Amino acid sequence: MSDSLPVPLSPPLGPAQQIALVNLVRRAARTEILPRFRAITRAEAETKSGPHDLVTEADHAAEAMIARGLQRLFPHALIIGEEAVAARPELRDHVSGAELAIIIDPVDGTWNFVHGLPLFGVIIAVTRFGHPVLGLLYDPVSDDWILADETTPARLVPATGRERPLATAPTTDLARMQGYAHVSLMSKAQQACLAPLAPALARLTALRCSCHEYRLLAQGAVDFVLSGQLNPWDHAAGVLICRQAGGVARMLDGRDYDTAITEGFLLAAANDTAWQRLAAHFAPLIADQPTR
Repeated sequence: MSDSLPVPLSPPLGPAQQIALVNLVRRAARTEILPRFRAITRAEAETKSGPHDLVTEADHAAEAMIARGLQRLFPHALIIGEEAVAARPELRDHVSGAELAIIIDPVDGTWNFVHGLPLFGVIIAVTRFGHPVLGLLYDPVSDDWILADETTPARLVPATGRERPLATAPTTDLARMQGYAHVSLMSKAQQACLAPLAPALARLTALRCSCHEYRLLAQGAVDFVLSGQLNPWDHAAGVLICRQAGGVARMLDGRDYDTAITEGFLLAAANDTAWQRLAAHFAPLIADQPTR
């Protein structure tokens, strides 16, 4: 099964609109995120699904600012953010039916943010009927970003200086592959299934930040990202950027990724051979799961 989509007649956002999008995100980071970094304590953070799923004033304020700006820039688009969906879960269901949807993760890696680790980011994904067509992975600390749409290659853009195209790694040997798996977000049974598979790989870890995990995949620093929690604000942008950097991103059972999919495992890999070998290696994770 191919993970490619038909080539559109035009990009979802033109160059000027993409610049406006990036500038909006940068302003939100300067105004609402960075002033709160290392100024918010763990006691001030709230929890959502569990004690390690944190949300702060920075998340809420940045999402509100970005959402307002996006609605002005794209009045006909569906705008949803992670925190809005946390309050109203039914909002997520509208994405797959929207001709143009923009999905916001205002502070990806909130646990790191709360604990003073400079490893967090802002993720913006643009989708057409649930399929990713543009991705932005922004690092507020470095003030640089990775950007791609379905008509252009992934590139790293510094605040000052020349942008450069990105390429995923050529690794095909399973024993040399290193990557990220969101083990703590898996069920205990899934963790037990994954544990004996880890020694065959060079390294299996996690950054607690999808933004930087996908950034490193696109830059060729790691070979894969595996996740069983399919929040579109975490993955839609990374899937698009992985593909536009030369990689492959599909569900572990071979289906194309779509924001409507809520169960299963998403595997993004550096190249097709790597994806095939990793998919075969991780197949026990879905051996007894029905396809949905």
